[in-house]
Amino acid sequence: MRKIGWVVVAVAVVAVGYYSLMMMAGEDRGPGPQPGECAHIEGRPEAPQYRTTSCADDQANVKVAKVVDADAECPQGGAPYTKYTSSHTLCLIPNFVEGNCYGRDKQAGLRKVDCTTAQSVRVVKVAHGTPATCEPDRAVAYPEPSVTFCLAKNGG
Repeated sequence: MRKIGWVVVAVAVVAVGYYSLMMMAGEDRGPGPQPGECAHIEGRPEAPQYRTTSCADDQANVKVAKVVDADAECPQGGAPYTKYTSSHTLCLIPNFVEGNCYGRDKQAGLRKVDCTTAQSVRVVKVAHGTPATCEPDRAVAYPEPSVTFCLAKNGG
């Protein structure tokens, strides 16, 4: 019986050591997503898949606007942010590129499309800093970072 007790204690010590090592290794991976970085998100809303990618990648459908604590809110005062929560909450904005067109996608939410695609929008202007006037186009503005997207409807 005494031998089994020592085995249980040894297994527990190894398990705690392994867990501690994994936690420390996790800390050494560096910071998570940072503002300005882009990603591709797709999947069901209750279980989205987040993949970091270059902002120049056509698959990059979101950009990290701000990173806040998991229980904190994204900035208020503009268009609502898309949120992705893991250990922190990522406040995400569309990765719109001036001149490109975007359409709704069941898996990705938003995807770059050909500008002849029905029910898509064209990004007429991307204005960083002070809010821009987009008349007659629709303005979508975010406070942090301060950016305004001027969008025009395409056919259909």
